[in-house]
Amino acid sequence: MRFYSLTIAAAAMLLSGCSAYSMGAEPTNSAAPVVADAAGEHTQAGVANPSIWPSYTYPVVTSDETEARIAQIIARMTLEEKIGQLVQADLCCVTAQDVKEYNLGSVLNGGNSGPYGNDTAPAPQWLKAADEFYDASVDISDGGVGIPIVWGTDAVHGHSNIIGATIFPHNIGLGAMRDAELVERIAQVTAKEIRVTGQEWTFAPTVAVPQDFRWGRAYEGYSSDPELVASYVGAMVRGLQGAPNSQNLLAGPYVIASTKHYLADGGTKDGIDQGDADISEEELRDIHGAPYGPAIENGVATVMASFSSWQGKKMTGNRSLLTDVLKDRMDFKGFVVSDWNAHGQVKGCTNESCPQAITAGIDMFMAPDTWKAIYADTLAKAKDGTIPMARIDEANAAVLRVKMRLGLFEAGRPSERLLSGDYDLLGAPEHRAVARESVRKSLVLLKNSGVLPLKADANLLVAGDGANDIARQSGGWTISWQGTGIENDSFPGATSLYAGIESAVAQAGGTAQLSPDGSFTKKPDAAIVVFGETPYAEFQGDRATLALDTELTAPYETMRKLKAQGIPVVAVMITGRPLYVNPALNIADAFVVTWLPGSEGGGLADVLIGDQAGKARYDFTGQLPAAWPNTPEMGDGVLFPFGYGLNYTAPASAWQPLAEVDTANAGDSRNWLKAGVPASSWSLLVEGDGSGEETRITTLPVNALSGRVRVTASDYIVQEGARRFTISSGQSAVTLRNFEPIDLDRETNADVLLLFTAKTWTPLKNAKIGASGNASEGIVDLSLPKTDDYVRYGIPLKCFRTNGADMTALTKPFVLETNGPADFGLTEIRLGSDAEQILPCQ
Repeated sequence: MRFYSLTIAAAAMLLSGCSAYSMGAEPTNSAAPVVADAAGEHTQAGVANPSIWPSYTYPVVTSDETEARIAQIIARMTLEEKIGQLVQADLCCVTAQDVKEYNLGSVLNGGNSGPYGNDTAPAPQWLKAADEFYDASVDISDGGVGIPIVWGTDAVHGHSNIIGATIFPHNIGLGAMRDAELVERIAQVTAKEIRVTGQEWTFAPTVAVPQDFRWGRAYEGYSSDPELVASYVGAMVRGLQGAPNSQNLLAGPYVIASTKHYLADGGTKDGIDQGDADISEEELRDIHGAPYGPAIENGVATVMASFSSWQGKKMTGNRSLLTDVLKDRMDFKGFVVSDWNAHGQVKGCTNESCPQAITAGIDMFMAPDTWKAIYADTLAKAKDGTIPMARIDEANAAVLRVKMRLGLFEAGRPSERLLSGDYDLLGAPEHRAVARESVRKSLVLLKNSGVLPLKADANLLVAGDGANDIARQSGGWTISWQGTGIENDSFPGATSLYAGIESAVAQAGGTAQLSPDGSFTKKPDAAIVVFGETPYAEFQGDRATLALDTELTAPYETMRKLKAQGIPVVAVMITGRPLYVNPALNIADAFVVTWLPGSEGGGLADVLIGDQAGKARYDFTGQLPAAWPNTPEMGDGVLFPFGYGLNYTAPASAWQPLAEVDTANAGDSRNWLKAGVPASSWSLLVEGDGSGEETRITTLPVNALSGRVRVTASDYIVQEGARRFTISSGQSAVTLRNFEPIDLDRETNADVLLLFTAKTWTPLKNAKIGASGNASEGIVDLSLPKTDDYVRYGIPLKCFRTNGADMTALTKPFVLETNGPADFGLTEIRLGSDAEQILPCQ
């Protein structure tokens, strides 16, 4: 099936087509299932046929002199040095001394990593760390070759790990622009800001083609349409790297790019991150492979392999796709890096051992916290011949080729290079202007009864919980991995949506009052209500349906109240994907999708606010990058098709009320206890000390364990928003249980935390916290001081795995054991990364 047509019917197929996918797992036997290709010939599942794929010509020509230099270096390298070049470690778990000792080829900063243990470190600290890693890598005092290290970073919408950098709209917003020239300018700005702090490599652009927007990474894709995605890729790569055949990138304002995630991460069944794309090879090629042609033709330096599978075979171990198709058929001559410990998901592999990935075509392991183990194992496998020496040398040559193209050997220390330390470039006015232009061009108008544009001298009310929250409008991959727990003061120079509106009307004598709940003292001329998604990244954003969490629909009532008072309402939605929002569409007089606009919220005001006569200053030009759903269910058709978008010249038409469905149960599947109440299918229990006695907490107050435990309601944020456990004596446990085992393996791999928000009326001593399944348990010692209020604690899921829990099959992912008197309250238990206090693994 090809999703190229712009018709409503085709868009409906786009939304519903994913139901044809079937979830697969790694085959458990050597005889892979046999499937038929388009010609009726039988092939192995998950094994590609390179002959049906397009061929390209990689434009970067490595001179004979450079090839000879590479060969000479490899000939001088010890095996230990060769293995080191194939390993990338995260800042969380590596030092400059490690880089020297192990001759590591690369470091990266993951979403929650920064120099010196501080992911919010100021820009000079990043450059200082870059110098230290570089110095260690070129130190030849031990007689080594001294190959310069390359530092990779997730600058996926600007240099978004750095305080003060310009934050651009996420890719889905850029897809709404239909402007490849602007995409190239965005990439140029991003490259310059990366160079300021000394990094040389960005893990961008994401060229996924999302087919199911329940996927938590959907906003990282430009569009569901492969042609639109492909039309942007060359521009982004050129902006980051320069001309397709460019050499010595560090002599100019460039970095190396990485197209990701190869292949079909946007095509998994049900939009499950790291899942399986059980689709035909033709769909794999025509939909998900389409963006790789322009990437290769524009000389992209690296490709990142996906966590996901195709027909049950993990991409990171799929030689037919990594080597036979990408390297041989498509002529890709850069190097392939794996994703974060993704090699551990390949059949027969663990995070600590995976020769299969190297032999399949991975040139560099991204082994953030397991790099020492993967280094040692790969070295051993090279020594015993499991990994052929020719393959080790080939991978080293690929890495060296890119480093030489980058100019890394001649560039000197990061602080001595072009643009390094020019901190005024971070968030520079000319850079913010590019971002602001991209915001206004990305806005999509879905409804306008004539209320827009608003007059510049109007008295406006700006309501909704997202109006003055820069982190929320920026989304995930912003300063932190999930983009959560960040206040506006972490965005110096940035503009919230409200601040942009307030500035626009103030210049013309109007006013803008910020009132999240919609209350006011003087009746406004109109109200702008900002609502939508809160930040997330990767699988934390996977959803069961295309509906907002129920709590995020509270602004609907604000809109209704304002409308009842005769106030025109403009709904502005912050979102990383099309979602069912029919109630808001029905209520509002105008509806604008602002996607995840980033740091320059003034771009919204540019289009919403006209002049004093109400004439538009800028028109809406954005078009939907994917179809908009009619209901929360994928198969219920399309409300607005791909490419839809109104503007100020469109004639007004009567609004036909949309059908509304109940979304009361919509919510985050990783939030197990909220306001003291367990999520659907979960039970909150008080259990005894192995006696089998348990009490399920349903009504309050209640006595448990023969009266030793008293459970009552406690107020937190809302009345009775927490549960208080007063324990007089003995051993007891408060647990959350789900009879269907849950798999938290990928969350554990990604350093996700178990979060619980608790208050302790007395110090909690001799306690333990853990996770358990039917056949395993991981318990960690716990001690909490007396607190005056509720505190959100976090403990790494890895702690439970280290202590024996099978994280793939948990029925009780939260167990809090006490011994003796205790008095504590719980209001929320969930997964995440935004702890106020991280507890140690004891």
